[in-house]
Amino acid sequence: MKKNVRHEKILSLIQEFDISTQEQLMLKLTEAGFDVTQATVSRDIKAMNLVKIQGSNGQYKYSAVRKDNEHGEKFDAILAHAVISVDYAMNITCVHCYSGMANAACAAIDAIHFDKSIGTIAGDDTIFILNRTEDAAKELMNTIRSVIR
Repeated sequence: MKKNVRHEKILSLIQEFDISTQEQLMLKLTEAGFDVTQATVSRDIKAMNLVKIQGSNGQYKYSAVRKDNEHGEKFDAILAHAVISVDYAMNITCVHCYSGMANAACAAIDAIHFDKSIGTIAGDDTIFILNRTEDAAKELMNTIRSVIR
């Protein structure tokens, strides 16, 4: 139970603060009353599949991109083969795909369960993703770019 509570707090902290190192995360957890070591934080990051993405200030920070663990690699492969480019404007992320591939890529993006997105819509070769904020749109763009590289 304690680990689940700690994981929930980690998710809360990385959403509230731009945390870029294990040491920063360990400090925030300690301030919140958790007795953790760097090794524990490292294991938590791995277990939670946290990734580093580029924040709005250009610095990298931890982010939770939840994937369906059973299908994560398959969805990454779909994105890597279907997506040509990705960009954002305001709170919308736009994904350009090869002709006929947008629906499959959109299903893969939906499977990520990016909690800062509201919904997706796919045409033949383009996907629009409505995000809650401009920062969320940029974060999702960076996540997709990291998969398609």
